[in-house]
Amino acid sequence: MSTKTLHIPTADGRADAFAAFPDGGQRHPGVLMYADGFGIRPVLREMACELAGHGYYVLVPNFFYRHGPAPVIELPEYIGEEARPGIFAQLMPMIEAHTTERVRSDADAYLKFLTTQPEVVAGPVAVTGYCIGGLLATRTAAAHPGQVAAVAAFHAPVNADGPDALAAITAQVHFGHAESDLTPEALSELNRALDAAGLDYTSEIYPGTVHGFTMSDTDAFDSAGLKRHWDRLLPLLDRTLAGS
Repeated sequence: MSTKTLHIPTADGRADAFAAFPDGGQRHPGVLMYADGFGIRPVLREMACELAGHGYYVLVPNFFYRHGPAPVIELPEYIGEEARPGIFAQLMPMIEAHTTERVRSDADAYLKFLTTQPEVVAGPVAVTGYCIGGLLATRTAAAHPGQVAAVAAFHAPVNADGPDALAAITAQVHFGHAESDLTPEALSELNRALDAAGLDYTSEIYPGTVHGFTMSDTDAFDSAGLKRHWDRLLPLLDRTLAGS
């Protein structure tokens, strides 16, 4: 496995990023992975490497780069419940400053960079994300319908922009929701919007999970939820990117 720290030119500067891809000098389908609000850290690097091990070039940008390189704030090795209030007090101004316009501008830069890497094969890409990163992934797919073939978001506020935003997506979709984030009624409403948009999708609540269940460095972690995430994500990428 090869890994790199890279810098992506954007309209507002340069975003630092982590990339992982298989050794061997071959070219692979590209996957843009958005971190959760805690940003790039060991667990995200591990997840990117695991995904890359299945034959993908995985790019994880620091979407808070306007505030500094990752880690933008100091994080404990394990993010327990007692640490969250202080961490979110620092993160929320950055999240609120990351407007839809900034998301779209950055997505343009990230995808241009990803698709021009020598290790990335020509063709469509996939986008995945966690928590706020899942919303960024959804916005990226909506803004690049001809380029993004698959989008997956986990414990993410994917319906934050309303049904019109979902209607712009042409990618195949998987949304994996935490049980604590979405009621069955809210899931039904979201899925009706996905149906109305004519999307090829799966959208489901992962039983027994709470927000952040994929992240093993937090007390929200659920090993069964993480496994289910891989069981949904990998076949989606195989279906949509296998011909790349």
